[in-house]
Amino acid sequence: MLYVPGCFTRFLNKARSLKVDSVIFDLGDSVLVENKELSRTQVVEAILSGGYGRRELVVRVNDLDSPWGQDDVKAIAKIGVDAVLFPNIESKQDVLDALDALDAAGGSHLPIMVMIESPLAVLRAEDIASASNRIACLILATSDLITQLHGRKTPDRIPLQYSLAHVLLVGRAYKRAVVDGISIDIKDMHSFEMACRLTRDLGFDGKSLVHPNQLAYCNDAFTPKATEIAFAYEVIQALDNAHQAGRGTIMLNGRLVEQHHVAASKRTIALAQMIKELEAA
Repeated sequence: MLYVPGCFTRFLNKARSLKVDSVIFDLGDSVLVENKELSRTQVVEAILSGGYGRRELVVRVNDLDSPWGQDDVKAIAKIGVDAVLFPNIESKQDVLDALDALDAAGGSHLPIMVMIESPLAVLRAEDIASASNRIACLILATSDLITQLHGRKTPDRIPLQYSLAHVLLVGRAYKRAVVDGISIDIKDMHSFEMACRLTRDLGFDGKSLVHPNQLAYCNDAFTPKATEIAFAYEVIQALDNAHQAGRGTIMLNGRLVEQHHVAASKRTIALAQMIKELEAA
């Protein structure tokens, strides 16, 4: 998921050709106060002009209690976005307020995404995630979070590991997608690749980015490899054969395979197919 500042038309145009799953048109922190209204206008024009193919179109609005938040929601509620991303969500009431604002603007048909960016938000993650089934995704703002934790950036991301695991657990419990936060060291691809693989292995659905140079590493980390896809098919077939022979579990390549592995295998295959279709489009 690539953040694109609404204040730069060049970036808005370039996003039409980048290998991203989601474009997050950013009206928030990346935009200076004096450019807020211009950015809103440019984002609306870019979305209405189209050309983004099958990429998911998300707009991150400003805080609802800021001078721009309510107008952001009104401007983008009915222009064909796929979701609205609300920042600084720290409670169930914040979620309900966001939905009320979106519904009042004519966006009752839209799902929302929420940003988890403070210690309080992490602690209240379950209240937030369970507030509404219109929540499609929880996106961590790890840069903000580590600052508020007084933590230090380390390759193994130890200061963030509890927060990452806790929000992921909540997301899985309430069937919400969960996406990792940005990496601010744009030129440090080694640590970025490690961050991608760490959250992939934890079970995250993807990562949010701030620069196109990070795309190749992120896509590589989260795209199922050919060997993983082949093994997924093998698991499904082998366990089906075992069931027909009256066995509930089997050993496959030295690994115990049970029914829940079939669900994981089907997810791997579906994900690979969705990526293939997206790239073809």
